[in-house]
Formats: sequence, C-alpha cells, structure tokens
Amino acid sequence: MSDALIYPLLLQVALTFVLLFANALMRTGAVGAGKVKPADIVLGQRAWPRQVQQVSNAFQNQMETPTLFFVGIILAVILGVGGPILLSLAWLWAGLRIVHAVIHTTTNHLRWRFYAFAAGFFVLLAFWVTLAIGIVTR
Repeated sequence: MSDALIYPLLLQVALTFVLLFANALMRTGAVGAGKVKPADIVLGQRAWPRQVQQVSNAFQNQMETPTLFFVGIILAVILGVGGPILLSLAWLWAGLRIVHAVIHTTTNHLRWRFYAFAAGFFVLLAFWVTLAIGIVTR
C-alpha cells in the first residue's frame, strides 16, 4: 500500500513542472513582446506583468510546504508505512495544491487562495500525524 503513495507525489511534481514551463513561456513571451525589458527585471519581480507574477508566485509556492509532503511520502515508502487514511490524505493534499495553484494563477482571489492553502496545510498536518502514529506503532 505504501508504494501507492508515490502517485500523489508524482502529481505534485507534475504540477510544479507545469507551473515552471508556463512561467518560462510567459516570461519569454513578455520579453519578446517588449512588455518587459531585461534591465527592468534583472533584480526582481515587480516589472513583470501581473499574470506572469502570479504564475511565478504559484511556482515559488511549490518550493515551500511541498517539501514536507515529499519527505513524508519518501519516509512512508521507505519504512513501509501506509494505509488507506495516509493515502487518502496524500491525494487530498495533492488535489488541494492543484486548487490552490489554479486560484493563484487565475483569479488570485486572496480569500479563496487562503482557504485552499489553509485546507492543504491542515491536511498535511493530519498526514504527518497519521504518518508519525504509523511509524511509532509499527
């Protein structure tokens, strides 16, 4: 059962790469269209068009709490700790990351983005509590 935990991890990795490539395409498009000059962006994000900043921020966000998820999944697989609760929490967390990224890159509605992030955070916390119990009681 613990090997099934790899699939939500792969979904998160795919989301990260989708955001990375979208960001790269949008940035090169903005520079190519003359919307941004390289000298304006060499030291920061502020000169990028709004949509480019949103996608960039969504990508950067994939480098934060997902690290806890990756470590938890790898630990669970190595130690053979799994089960339907842990697997369900992993899928729920990965789904909430997609919801968060969609909100972040489209409407960027702060309240809904916060709700998606907070829900994901509490699911990740439940994942770790479940994982810790599984490790301690194995």
